Amino acid sequence: MTTSFILVNQTLPLLEKCKTITELRQLHAHIIKSNLVNHTSTITKLISLCSHHGDPHHALSVFHRIPDPNPFIFFSLINQMSESSCPLEALLFYAQMLTSLQSLNRIEFLIPALLKACGKSRALEEGRQVHGQIVKTRMLFDPYVANALIRMYSELGCVGLAHRVFDTMHVRDQVSWNSLISGYLRAGEIELADGVFNEIPERDLVCCNAMIDGYMKSGQCELAEEVFRTLYDKDVVTWTSMISGYVVNDRQKEALGFFREMLRQGVRPDAPALVSVLSAIADLGFVEEGKWVHSYICMNEIGLSSGFIGSALVDMYAKCGHIENACRVFEDICHIRNIGDWNCMISGLAMHGLGHEALDIFLDMKIKDIEPDEITFLGLLTACNHGGLVDEGKYCFELMQEKYRLVPKIQHYGCIVDLLGRAGHLEEAVNVIQNMPIVADAIVWKAVLSACTIHGNVAIGEGAALRAIDLAPEDSSCYILLSNLYAKVGRWDDVGKVRLTMKQRGLRKVPGSSSVLVNGKVHEFFAGKEINVVYSVEVRTKIEEIVSRLKLEGYQPDLSQVLLDMEEESKEQSLILHSEKMALAFGLINRSKGSPIHIVKNLRICYDCHSFIKLVSGVYNCRIVVRDQNRFHQFESGSCSCKDFW
Repeated sequence: MTTSFILVNQTLPLLEKCKTITELRQLHAHIIKSNLVNHTSTITKLISLCSHHGDPHHALSVFHRIPDPNPFIFFSLINQMSESSCPLEALLFYAQMLTSLQSLNRIEFLIPALLKACGKSRALEEGRQVHGQIVKTRMLFDPYVANALIRMYSELGCVGLAHRVFDTMHVRDQVSWNSLISGYLRAGEIELADGVFNEIPERDLVCCNAMIDGYMKSGQCELAEEVFRTLYDKDVVTWTSMISGYVVNDRQKEALGFFREMLRQGVRPDAPALVSVLSAIADLGFVEEGKWVHSYICMNEIGLSSGFIGSALVDMYAKCGHIENACRVFEDICHIRNIGDWNCMISGLAMHGLGHEALDIFLDMKIKDIEPDEITFLGLLTACNHGGLVDEGKYCFELMQEKYRLVPKIQHYGCIVDLLGRAGHLEEAVNVIQNMPIVADAIVWKAVLSACTIHGNVAIGEGAALRAIDLAPEDSSCYILLSNLYAKVGRWDDVGKVRLTMKQRGLRKVPGSSSVLVNGKVHEFFAGKEINVVYSVEVRTKIEEIVSRLKLEGYQPDLSQVLLDMEEESKEQSLILHSEKMALAFGLINRSKGSPIHIVKNLRICYDCHSFIKLVSGVYNCRIVVRDQNRFHQFESGSCSCKDFW
């Protein structure tokens, strides 16, 4: 038995035991001293482990010191490079191998790695060249090579070429069908993917999961559920695709239903599933469900940094009106925060009108050398907007451009225009629009129109309305804002003309609706009528009782909020049936002593309802949280967190 053989037998097990790149480097030194640098299996293993431990550069340095590398070493290095962050290196080494080696045996084992490298590197031309070599050497008959070719063309968006390769295959396995389906789905060709899916001889979990995800992304939720129900064995990917798909399609209740079913089936949710379900809870405002999910995450020791779970929790608590809980989660993740966590916290504070607190978070970011992005500044501008912080908002707008070299998008311009407009700087707001390097959209002009309605400026408002209607003729809110502006200044003939135009164009005002969660069930009310006949008399009686008590405290209905030409008594009756008042009355009837009432409204809360709820919070000694279209209002002891600016 030779000394070299003994050394190899001693060294290979030691290589297997290496857990860090430092240990590998120490063993590399031992290999050099022991003169094993030309031993194929030892060097091949060393190169493989260097790449595995995330140090491809060391693997390359090992390779470059080999005087006469054999095919196995080339194969190992090319395979490792195709999996690394620099896959293009695999192609360079393949070219070097072709010029260095006299004979190339079993090269078909290497081709899939090369094609994978081409796909990851977006190297279509190089991929075509490899394809040419495949055709010349008749390797296309190898199913592994053909499947890798289909996958490469699919990843590069050349699904037509992928299908052409698929058609030439004499033997197709499940991977062939799945690769083609995935390629069509990646290219957004849902109908073509559906056609292949219906032709497939045998459907496995991989293709079914892919189709569920594809159907969901194209808004075909029923087809996705149809595939889901046909599956006997479902994995976490299947459930996650359904949950996230329903969230993307604004069907949050169905997403929660699938999450509950997933847990009943004993399937442990992964990070993407938890992030999606927290997003659904945030949209619905179901904080109790959110607290339960938070407890589940803690009990199962799922890291808050996994898949942005920390950000999702901050966002969920903020959107459910529990900004204190959002702040606590933010503090809990202080050592693992990413830019998304900071942005969620700033946006959450903005939503609650806590502009100064949002600016403090930004200062903390600067102290910790966290580079802000466009989303950071969108949150800051929104915070300044909701807090009426004009000077601070203008400073942030300049800072993002001058210091951080960030180019404002239409959303940033919309925020600064809205901030200036609502503060009464209407001419300055219009001037910002006129000097924008991008064309203003309907949302920006609606911000000006809304500000004109608040301040009664018809001259600027009419111009803004014409621009908004021209850009979004089917958006009923443009007409409603113009009608409200005319009503505010008493131009009832013009109100009638706008309403007639809406009728002629088949446009209807979005009805105001408010929902309140009582005993785990959501109860929804629409402006002008009670949605649930069973509670109609009870709710109406409670509202009348509340109005009577409030009038003793000096409450006078703000009839200017009824933007219709009618008698004052009718206007007062109209105000009584605003959806948030009905939801509040129902909440007062059914609330547990000391518990807050949470209301979610689809439109901006009106001034009368705002004054009404402020008084109720004092007279009935209760905390009321209202989330309207734009922000949160925390009512307590006769005052609101927005300080009457919203």
